[in-house]
Amino acid sequence: MGNRTLTRMDLAEAVFRTVGLSRNESAQLVESVLTHVSDALVRGESVKISSFGTFNVRNKAARIGRNPKTGEEVPISPRRVLTFRPSQLMKERVAEGNRRRG
Repeated sequence: MGNRTLTRMDLAEAVFRTVGLSRNESAQLVESVLTHVSDALVRGESVKISSFGTFNVRNKAARIGRNPKTGEEVPISPRRVLTFRPSQLMKERVAEGNRRRG
């Protein structure tokens, strides 16, 4: 597995090289897309990117958890969590990448 992390700067650079916008315009485009996606998630909407996957916000109910060190029961408050479900195509691409490395 690679240790590399893809950053906003990397995405902006890819847009710059592929689309031909200026570096500044590419960075603004990436920022705009990410803001639009995150705003939709904050509103509780699903975000589906074809051939990539679906981001959802899920409500988790309050529950009782346990401190692993002490065994003491502690309440866990209700919260919203972000989930991602990759598309079948993305799963296949990742699996193919694993086969090539192995």
